[in-house]
Amino acid sequence: MSGVDAVRSAVDALVAVGVGAGEAESGVRAEAAALSAVAAQRAPGAAADWTAVFGGRTSGFDAAARAGAPFTTRATPVLARLVARGDASAPAYAAALAELASAACSLGEPSLSVVGTASVIAAAQTAALPAPPSGFGRPASNTSLGGQNRVGAAEPPAAPTPEPEAAPAKTLDELLAELDALVGLDDVKTEVRHQAEVLRIARLRKTKQLREPAITRHLVFVGNPGTGKTTVARLVAGIYRALGVLEKGQLVESDRSSLVAGYVGQTALKTAEVCTKAIGGALFIDEAYGLADDQFGDEAIETLVKQMEDHRDELVVIVAGYPGPMEGFIDANPGLASRFRLTLTFDDYTDDQLVQIFAKITAESDFSPNTGAEERLRQILTLTPRDTGFGNARFVRNLFEAAVVRQAWRLRDVPEPTVTQLRELTPDDLGELPDTVHPPGEESMTTSEKS
Repeated sequence: MSGVDAVRSAVDALVAVGVGAGEAESGVRAEAAALSAVAAQRAPGAAADWTAVFGGRTSGFDAAARAGAPFTTRATPVLARLVARGDASAPAYAAALAELASAACSLGEPSLSVVGTASVIAAAQTAALPAPPSGFGRPASNTSLGGQNRVGAAEPPAAPTPEPEAAPAKTLDELLAELDALVGLDDVKTEVRHQAEVLRIARLRKTKQLREPAITRHLVFVGNPGTGKTTVARLVAGIYRALGVLEKGQLVESDRSSLVAGYVGQTALKTAEVCTKAIGGALFIDEAYGLADDQFGDEAIETLVKQMEDHRDELVVIVAGYPGPMEGFIDANPGLASRFRLTLTFDDYTDDQLVQIFAKITAESDFSPNTGAEERLRQILTLTPRDTGFGNARFVRNLFEAAVVRQAWRLRDVPEPTVTQLRELTPDDLGELPDTVHPPGEESMTTSEKS
């Protein structure tokens, strides 16, 4: 079976489960297209095969991949709805999504990187399912018919499993320490600390019955992919909670696909629903400029502005994206321009910083690159073009995940690898060198200079 046929078959199976659960076929097919695109995004020639399955032009492949990016970390919208309402079809739908991700590996020219991405997607969908009930799958106790034990007494009921205690909320000092521990981002760290201090003083002024100054709490993050915007947004939400600005401090991640519906009227409801989940915390909208493209996006923006006004003391909104397009987004609605006055610029990482990030990723996963592997990493970074598609920290994380796959394959004939062998990453594990060279000095340019 060809890759195109395999994906078609997997899509049909997914649609059958989704429609059987009462979901609209168009919605199921839309997320199937997005999931397939993000899974196969790095495979050469995948766009043409993807188009053969889903139709349209090959240019739609990149847009679908962007829409499917959230599926690497969380459930698709249909699966999330099935889980939320306790639908019995949820496990079957999650399994069908995993099968589709696996089938998408055969689009274009298969690669280890694509296999790794598909595995991550499948794991994210499975992880969205609720845990089985306590005692599920355990062996039956030694009882006879009627629930009697061997001496005739009724089997006592099992003690209820206590709910795990929620981890205590982090203190302001702990959150600021995490911020300081991030590689690079010096200007961003300074701005976040300034904002935290301004908000702290504003709260103190309020307790003294002094007038509160008009302070911008909503933020604009501009920068290329993989520069830490989501990580910092999560820390900002926690910092605002620690300062008493927000009650809960959760971060709700979203993008155009989670805010915009397929027809006028439903978008407002969808956007309001996402905002409701974020009340008490922060709403993070990635690639927010995608909302400024059409009437559906305009409806989402108008609803967002209203929600920001209605819940101005309960909701913080952080919008993110490339520098140039984000300026157009803010200018798209007067209500946005008046609420987003503070912009934080996330510069691209230098090669040295990316090596530091790679070292942190490997150490946290109990791997240890040898000297040759670090040198191979530096060579790869030197030769990799730094265009807008370069993933920064995401790029080195993908390198690490592919290296883990290659290491496993390298040790396939070693029955009992030593601890050293299991931890070591070699130059070959990092893969081949790319053929092109990025312009000298470009790694030190800021995102504002590139825009």
